[in-house]
Amino acid sequence: MSSDPLLVLARQPVKLRGGNPWLRSGTLIPALLVLLLIVIVLAPQWFTPLKPDDMDMDAVLAPPTLHHLFGTDSLGRDVFSRVVYGSALSVSIGLGATFIACFGGMALGLLSALAPLAIRRVLVRLLDILLAFPELLLALLVIAVLGRGPTNTLIAVGLAGIASYARLLRSQVLQVKLSGYVEHAVALGESPLRIVFRHILPNTLRPLLILATLGIGQSVLTASSLSFLGLGVVPPTAEWGALLADGRDYLDVAPWISLLPATVVALSVISLTLLGRRLQTILAKGA
Repeated sequence: MSSDPLLVLARQPVKLRGGNPWLRSGTLIPALLVLLLIVIVLAPQWFTPLKPDDMDMDAVLAPPTLHHLFGTDSLGRDVFSRVVYGSALSVSIGLGATFIACFGGMALGLLSALAPLAIRRVLVRLLDILLAFPELLLALLVIAVLGRGPTNTLIAVGLAGIASYARLLRSQVLQVKLSGYVEHAVALGESPLRIVFRHILPNTLRPLLILATLGIGQSVLTASSLSFLGLGVVPPTAEWGALLADGRDYLDVAPWISLLPATVVALSVISLTLLGRRLQTILAKGA
């Protein structure tokens, strides 16, 4: 059995205690933060008049002020504007990687549950091997092959997450395959493809949707980790992980370069995860 925390979260129902679940502070605050993040991604110019690559050599390593809310970095670039404009790239990588992991896992999960026995055994062993490695390590291996860059980072994070989605979908397909309506469809002589896409797949997508919602934050965090390690987005591109890496050499004299972007990353990932948990609750209980 896999110990992936996202798989555990996707499988565990959460009890509702009455009232509108969206109006509770534990849900409303993350929802508002995610909504704010979406607006920032779509219209970063609404939040700052400065461009992420504009340099002011008279304000190098300047502390936070009203003009530079997050201070400036070693090249005099406004950290706040770089965080704002970098959100679009970070969130896009998270969404794209989740899309790849979800649909790749869907295909691999279906094959590992419905393919001929010899193929199923090979795929199950492959999933076991992939799940034994942390996603960050798998992403590092893919980056080592493909090279750096936003697109390669998206692909690497997406490929690294496929195994979790495949294992979850496989377990759901094996349960649904034994249900009465699938056996009835087989008895009626429906084609295998029709049975898969009409009866099996639609009844296995709910846990996959929950895991995908939870996985967006995880993908953003993994992509930022790669950039922080210098293996993701290539400087001087504004991206959250790259911003953290820019300030690690200046923590003693200018801690705001890393700490303030790190706070934004933490709040974004936590909000996305909490919102995914609430979606899990609503889908599980029908609230």
